[in-house]
Amino acid sequence: MAHVRVAVLVSGTGSILDAMLAEEVPVALVLADRPCGAVAIAAAAHVPAELVDRLSFGGFGGSFDRAGFTRRVTEVLGAHDVDLVAMAGFGTVLAQPLFDAFPGRILNTHPALLPAFPGWHAVEEALAAGVTVTGCTVHLATLETDAGPVLAQEEVPVLVGDTVETLHERIKQVERRLYPATVKAMIDTLEGQASGPGRADTRARR
Repeated sequence: MAHVRVAVLVSGTGSILDAMLAEEVPVALVLADRPCGAVAIAAAAHVPAELVDRLSFGGFGGSFDRAGFTRRVTEVLGAHDVDLVAMAGFGTVLAQPLFDAFPGRILNTHPALLPAFPGWHAVEEALAAGVTVTGCTVHLATLETDAGPVLAQEEVPVLVGDTVETLHERIKQVERRLYPATVKAMIDTLEGQASGPGRADTRARR
């Protein structure tokens, strides 16, 4: 498993990153799109961290250079010989260059049972819809947001009196267990592919 190098893309507190490190996911790089708490978690764990700041590419408004930002992120990942990318609360939608560089090797986690409630407001929408069950989905990321193949799902009940905060926290508790396990399963798959007859090192095929 140690041969596969994982990059975790972050924007927030780093609770998922912390869970991955606790489960001994081989995190080789933490990449942030803004200064955030996850960078401090990386430093404490002696994991290299890189900041590709959105502010250097137009910030958060209509002038944001998504393609340029994505190219820079892809360059940084390549410089660190990354094999697998795990988005962990990453707040920037990335463009085609990343998917060209890591086909089928970008994972994301989403706080709903996809295809239900895609997008940024999944927890709020689940509550507003009055569903009794929602959950967490780990999926392959694609250009279309939250539309990639599902790798793992787990249900979370919606309780009477739930708020967005209480429901989201229970989803996160599942996420912190399900996501690292799914990443490790993907690593096992990539290791198996790399060690098969006539297969080169995973990085050589990019």
